Amino acid sequence: MNAWVVDRPGPMSTGPLKLVRLPVPQPGPGELLIKVEVCAVCRTDLHLAEGDLEPRRPRTVPGHEAVGRIVGGVDEADNGLAVGTRVGVAWLRSTCGECRYCLRGSENLCPHSTYTGWDANGGYAEYVVAPEAYVYQLPEDQPAEKLAPLLCAGIIGYRALLQADLPPGGRLGIYGFGASAHLTAQVAIAQGAAVHVLTRSEKARELSLELGAVSARGAYDAPPEPLDSAILFAPVGDIVPVALEALDRGGTLAVAGIHLTDVPRLNYERHLFQERVLRSVTANTRQDGHAFLTFAARNPLQVTTTPYDFAKAADALTDLAEDRMNGAAVLHIGT
Repeated sequence: MNAWVVDRPGPMSTGPLKLVRLPVPQPGPGELLIKVEVCAVCRTDLHLAEGDLEPRRPRTVPGHEAVGRIVGGVDEADNGLAVGTRVGVAWLRSTCGECRYCLRGSENLCPHSTYTGWDANGGYAEYVVAPEAYVYQLPEDQPAEKLAPLLCAGIIGYRALLQADLPPGGRLGIYGFGASAHLTAQVAIAQGAAVHVLTRSEKARELSLELGAVSARGAYDAPPEPLDSAILFAPVGDIVPVALEALDRGGTLAVAGIHLTDVPRLNYERHLFQERVLRSVTANTRQDGHAFLTFAARNPLQVTTTPYDFAKAADALTDLAEDRMNGAAVLHIGT
């Protein structure tokens, strides 16, 4: 099969991705073989390619927002999934199920967890193998291109919104407005929130207003009113004190990225006093995934995508690195 691998991590200008031929993977016990239709491009893929996220194995195939169809693997009688069923392969690939975090419902904190496109080859390939217990069955009446971004951008944004402790009808600030943020904003608006978007991209600000944001300003600007909650999607630590200062008393800032540049020194009175909360968001649970996908099925979201041919995967990551797209990039791999 054709697949992209992270050959030598470094800036996209150095060509860290390489298109190669690999054997079609063979599913093991409890696993599915999936023929990939599309795979969305996540900023985590960019962090892996550029070396911000240290590779866990050599020449990894990135990608963890893959939509495809089952072509082999575990028996239908065991899992209810037949050959031909459309499924999604997401970031969380496995957990131990036995540690104290798994047992208390926090499998996203499992120290033995593994991840698609980091610990195992992912969706920038014509075929991918994934554990049956960690895939999501997807609807047939939606285009694959519009479903793919839901599998990470949507799910992690949903968890970030939960972690931000937004009160009913509250005021939410969103810093950065890419694939995940543009979906999260729609969820919050559907729940009655007033959303303020703060991002450096003029096109992203325009998109946010089209989707129903109350205001859209620059990344370092103050929102027009104090915020009950905020989510930082941009991987820029300099924005942390800016967002904390924008919070009202008792507000929470959730940092949604897996990678963040260094956070500047905080001033206790300006940034944390009055019971402001700074919280990270680490991966997601399968419960988060099922809850978000159920919400998306009942509340159709406008999923903004930019399609790329499979051969243009490096171009997609470069465009992401340079903020040259709105919404999510999606690689078209097979049919």
